[in-house]
Amino acid sequence: MDNNRRKLLQGMVLTSAGLASGISSANAFDNHATNKTALKGNINHSVSRWTYGHLSIEELCQLVKTLGFAAIDLVGPDDWPVLKKYGIDSSMCNGAELNLTDGWIHVEFHDELVARYKKHIDLVSQAGYKNLVCFSGNARGMSAEQGLKNAAMGLKRVIHYAEEKGVILQMELFNSKINHPDYMADNSPWGIALCKLINSTNFKLLYDIYHMQISEGDIIRTIQENHEYFGHYHTAGVPGRNEIDDTQELFYPAIAKAIVKTGFKGYLAQEFIPTPESKDGKVKSLQGAIKICDV
Repeated sequence: MDNNRRKLLQGMVLTSAGLASGISSANAFDNHATNKTALKGNINHSVSRWTYGHLSIEELCQLVKTLGFAAIDLVGPDDWPVLKKYGIDSSMCNGAELNLTDGWIHVEFHDELVARYKKHIDLVSQAGYKNLVCFSGNARGMSAEQGLKNAAMGLKRVIHYAEEKGVILQMELFNSKINHPDYMADNSPWGIALCKLINSTNFKLLYDIYHMQISEGDIIRTIQENHEYFGHYHTAGVPGRNEIDDTQELFYPAIAKAIVKTGFKGYLAQEFIPTPESKDGKVKSLQGAIKICDV
């Protein structure tokens, strides 16, 4: 599962066959449009690219338009022209990171990360997008306190540039119990402490609800009390990272309502792995998740 994400985060290559299949599948997606109801507009919906990697980027753009929203998460510059063709927002841009494990807590990577992020900040800004993901990296024996110090030192080298360009850097919180062993930013207090050290409205946390349920739980209270530090949200079912319906332990309607109540205007992105084998079944899973969170 996480190997798939790592590969897809490095960039997905469009093939002529993929584009052709995307065009031919448009009518199939239209079948779902006839049954959809208008979204309420309280939540800005998105879907993570890697979880629907069985579709070409063209197909995925067609699908989200059919389902009534207009954003895809974790998309890099190579695919932005296709998003623009369909009027789709790249709600969380990626591609500046080295990988998920060699991140900002490691000073030996700072020079390369600074160069990569400044280049990518330019690309994001020029494309008219706003959010760019970043990662702490793995601890490898480093203390949490040293990790905070190192990450703040490195990120302060790029945050003023991000402010000038209107780009928000968002560090994703992962669980280190199941999916990302040894990842440093595996809890909200550590991430919030980093936000306070950087002290910029252009640095936020990508609060992944799935990961934080595994790491610490207490999801709704955490959102209520710390929402000023959270710039983006991801969903998935616990356990298993699958559909967010009644097969898992989180009650997403209440979570979505708590997010709306904070006045949040960013994106809530679906990042679950659909369980159906058929393409139509996977579409229905996404359609169902959007309906659950559309409070």
